[in-house]
Amino acid sequence: MDWSEVLPPSLDDLTDIAEESFAKLPDELRALVQEVTIRVQDFPDEEVMKGLECETEYDLLGLFTGVAITDRSEMEISGLMPNMIFLYRRPILDYWAENEGTLGEVITHVLVHEIGHHFGLSDEDMERLEQQTE
Repeated sequence: MDWSEVLPPSLDDLTDIAEESFAKLPDELRALVQEVTIRVQDFPDEEVMKGLECETEYDLLGLFTGVAITDRSEMEISGLMPNMIFLYRRPILDYWAENEGTLGEVITHVLVHEIGHHFGLSDEDMERLEQQTE
């Protein structure tokens, strides 16, 4: 492959990879979030960085925001924002460049861990679920 002509993946490219990766996650994991919006940004915003006490804009690969399906009432709460997974393109590309694995594997790993941490899954559970995507 001639790498001299290759551009880095764009926000849209990462969104496409993330949506494909999410669709391949085990039903058990996808059921936790039901409908989720995946949003790719270059970096986390200042408010997120301050709230999570990030030292640099490269500290965070992704973030899950939303409400667990078990915490929702039968009647939708007016104004409730949808479950969202934010993926941060530049930190993900940096992580990918410094580690083994494909970009798709890195994105799958971030998706599993963002959902898993939000819903209190153990590291062992997340590892098992991630292996089911391979």
